[in-house]
Amino acid sequence: MNVLLIHGMGRTPASMLWLRHRLRADGHRVGLFGYSPTFESLERVTGRLVRRVRRMAGSGAYALVGHSLGTVLIRNALEDLQDQPPEACFFLAPPVTASQAAKLCSRFWLFRAATGEMGQLLANDDFMRQLPMPDPVHIYAGTGGPRRDWLPLGDVPNDGIVTLAEACGRVPEAAREVDAMHTFIMNNAQVIADIRRQLSRLEGKTEPA
Repeated sequence: MNVLLIHGMGRTPASMLWLRHRLRADGHRVGLFGYSPTFESLERVTGRLVRRVRRMAGSGAYALVGHSLGTVLIRNALEDLQDQPPEACFFLAPPVTASQAAKLCSRFWLFRAATGEMGQLLANDDFMRQLPMPDPVHIYAGTGGPRRDWLPLGDVPNDGIVTLAEACGRVPEAAREVDAMHTFIMNNAQVIADIRRQLSRLEGKTEPA
């Protein structure tokens, strides 16, 4: 299976290297997609992503794995990929709905400067609501974040950045809760094991140990 890994905001493709290593060990052809929210617009990054996916799809079936903002890029690209849809998408700590953390941080100029247009869109209810959702999609929602009434995310399950409700959105049936923090959820053993199982099922192979 062709698999493309798309990192989240504030990370680089290097954050997905361990996941790539584990998937390559199962025989998958795994690529990395990089971008900069500071210096690129959503339209430009989405265009690059669509072109990269089309090249990959030319050699066979494919799946997409996104972390955080990477999942938003995938959703934004889906309309242009209707003729070559992914076999499945795997969303790690996704903001399926507008992010409370992004709304709070967008008040500060440093956040706006560092995250550009895409950081602002994460706080936009209308934008996030209109994004399509892939089918099938496997969502991994972290619950390892701190929970206190006086913290910005309050006393609700969260991964430190995204709340459980934001990660599940309108498709809670597709979500799996994992005891993980937002920034490192792609290295969580439970998440990696499930992605490996799902990819093996798609290919009709024996599930990996």
